[in-house]
Amino acid sequence: MRRFLLRAASAPAVIVAVSLAVRLWSLFGYTSHHLHQALGTIPFLFEPGNIAWSLANGHGFSSPFRVDTGPTAWMTPAWPALLAAIFRIFGNYTYPAFLAAAGVNVAFSALTCLPMYFAGERIGGRRAGAAAAWLWAIFPTAIVVPYESLWDTSSAALLMAMLLWSTLAIADSRHSGRTFAWYTYGLLWGAAIMTSASLASLLPFLIGWAAWRSGALTPRSFEKFEKPCLAAGIAVLCCLPWTVRNYARFHELVPLRSVMGVSLFVGNNDHADGVNTAGLHPISNQTERNRYIELGEIAYMAEKRDEALAYMASHPARTMQLTAARFLAVWTGGSIDAFGDFQRGSPWSRWVIFCELAATCAALTGIVLLLRRRHPMAFPLIATVVVFPLPYYITIAPARYRHPLEPALLLLAAAAAMLICQTGESVPAPAGRKTIV
Repeated sequence: MRRFLLRAASAPAVIVAVSLAVRLWSLFGYTSHHLHQALGTIPFLFEPGNIAWSLANGHGFSSPFRVDTGPTAWMTPAWPALLAAIFRIFGNYTYPAFLAAAGVNVAFSALTCLPMYFAGERIGGRRAGAAAAWLWAIFPTAIVVPYESLWDTSSAALLMAMLLWSTLAIADSRHSGRTFAWYTYGLLWGAAIMTSASLASLLPFLIGWAAWRSGALTPRSFEKFEKPCLAAGIAVLCCLPWTVRNYARFHELVPLRSVMGVSLFVGNNDHADGVNTAGLHPISNQTERNRYIELGEIAYMAEKRDEALAYMASHPARTMQLTAARFLAVWTGGSIDAFGDFQRGSPWSRWVIFCELAATCAALTGIVLLLRRRHPMAFPLIATVVVFPLPYYITIAPARYRHPLEPALLLLAAAAAMLICQTGESVPAPAGRKTIV
């Protein structure tokens, strides 16, 4: 019986089922404590929901601020398009539309357990895979983000986990020689970037490592280099129609998004705190919205970028202070005063802060142990943790920005736990590779 229970507990299908049940139960509790009319409206009154409304009502990919402002490249198109489909089926700003959107996010979050399991299995064996999947299944932000944020956050976390898993898998000698594997790998990258452009920063590092690990970058195997190039080319081709559309609309080269200027601006000013937009975002500030409408999106972004850079150059001490606050916010889950917030917070918020800090500390431990063991699969996780949050150190770092990073953190935490348990033992290695001690 004990063996049966252990096998059941480590089965991916069981973990996904429990994860789904926990999230649905939490969603039910959330909806029972809020007015249905409010839930059908308020969560959609942000850029993705506004763009989705414009798409659903035949106005194209435009108007991120609930007023007609023309075409936008505020974000890549996949998530607003999905919300638009929900609007067409369930109605604009309705409670059923909220349930559908939250349900999609819940499904994405529960399914993240699968790539977490298989990525963890490649790093440290089945126990590490099960540990990583269970950590995700019960992680508090992974439970509440699907219905508290109708942005692309949950889908980005799923795609992050899938990219890490597929990178580890395609570096395996059994898969690296298959053209079809690299083809699907490139398609996954294209879908990920069109869903959440922030993931694009990882593409050269993960594809480059997969190419090196699979032997494509060695002199004797240089002919294999065409397969990683194929994957990168497919990813670029997936994004090309969007880039062409942006050039046709704005007569400027906007490869993915246009928002860097306003992101710098709201994060670097006399009122900024590192986490919030200081009331200067066009969606909540009438003066800024009027200026956005007057100039148009591209000119407005250029103006805000110049203002932010001028402020950063003239206030270096303040800029360093804000950068430090944002760095702290990334690694504490969105708080610039984690200990103070812990003391003042409710039991639930204390639990969230504790889990976020624990995940950060466990991930750091995992990095140290993987490097000490010279683990062959360390680079993708470490590169993700180092590279992905870099833009947030100079813009803003609210809690939801960290969420796509959390699969990597929990994989590192699971690896740390397994490596500690395996002290003095051999660390599992991918099939076809020598075991690293």
